[in-house]
Amino acid sequence: MAASAAALAGARREERALWTLSEGVNGRQNHAVMAHTESSSLDTPPSPSKSPAAPQPLVEKLIFASRWVQAPLYLGLIVAGVLYAFKFAQKLWEEVVKLPEVSEEQLMMGVLTLVDITMVANLLVMVIIGGWATFVSRLDIDGHPDKPDWLDHIDAGTLKVKLAGSLVGVSGIHLLQTFISVGGHGGHDHDGHGDGAVAVAQAAPAPVDNDAIMWQVIIHVVFLVSSIMLAWTERVLAARHAQH
Repeated sequence: MAASAAALAGARREERALWTLSEGVNGRQNHAVMAHTESSSLDTPPSPSKSPAAPQPLVEKLIFASRWVQAPLYLGLIVAGVLYAFKFAQKLWEEVVKLPEVSEEQLMMGVLTLVDITMVANLLVMVIIGGWATFVSRLDIDGHPDKPDWLDHIDAGTLKVKLAGSLVGVSGIHLLQTFISVGGHGGHDHDGHGDGAVAVAQAAPAPVDNDAIMWQVIIHVVFLVSSIMLAWTERVLAARHAQH
């Protein structure tokens, strides 16, 4: 009995020693892991915290909303387009009524006036649509079958070039009207037979204002050179943007 009690006590002491040894090993391992974790946390820079976006100041909102000040201007241009359409119809009716009495030069002048009105109306449409889409708000007409092709490529620079080209066309029409009026022929002699008297009617040629013609030519050349310079400038800027 004494021998078995001594053996049991020895077994308990060995078990207690093994448990103490295992606790020491586990403690050293846990300490090493904690030290490695702390060193890693020190080496790794802290991730920047995402601060919430600052609210947009009221002044910026007001400045951005100021683009709507142009809305009445474009609406007024629409009214101007309606007035031009009325003027076109009025001029066309006048040409139809007096057609049997007018000469070829006068008819050409009337047609050029109609062309002039049409070109100005095209200019208005370009300014209204292109200006609105560029400076005020986008036009949600992607699925519309009548969407203009040039609207996809319009910006402030392209709009300026197109406006300059339209002004050159309008100036050219006015200059052509002046040349036709200067080169117009006088009236022809008409013999009238009545009571033996002969009535001769001859229309006097219209006076020529050389200074006015000169200034019209100068203005037309200035418009032409300006449109060429604008187109060249936009081409250079587009090439620089494409390189970057």
